[in-house]
Amino acid sequence: QVQLAESGGGSVQAGGSLRLSCAASAQIDSRYCMGWFRQTPGKEREGVAGIDRYGWSTYAESVTGRFTISRDNAKNTLYLQMNSLKPEDTAMYSCAADRYCTSGLRQVRSFSYWGQGTQVTVSS
Repeated sequence: QVQLAESGGGSVQAGGSLRLSCAASAQIDSRYCMGWFRQTPGKEREGVAGIDRYGWSTYAESVTGRFTISRDNAKNTLYLQMNSLKPEDTAMYSCAADRYCTSGLRQVRSFSYWGQGTQVTVSS
């Protein structure tokens, strides 16, 4: 059974840092593309960052230069390092995976598998 489990969320003051982790089940191997998404109540899910099987990554403009996506294929784990956090980064963050990501690495419709999410709250 394919599973994705996020961890590392929490509350932090503006300017602080957090590192999110997403542990994937063994079926999600290095051939999969993966991504981080976030959502706040009443808004659509937003693609924050994505990474393909070769390690190429893409970011939303709002997080470029502050967030870094990475993966450890040996541990089947995806990471999101978040620095210089802002109150507008407050959201539920979820990781996702797909074998092909045919619609792009930051598009919801590209991904078949999703985690439950971890809450990030940034206070001013």
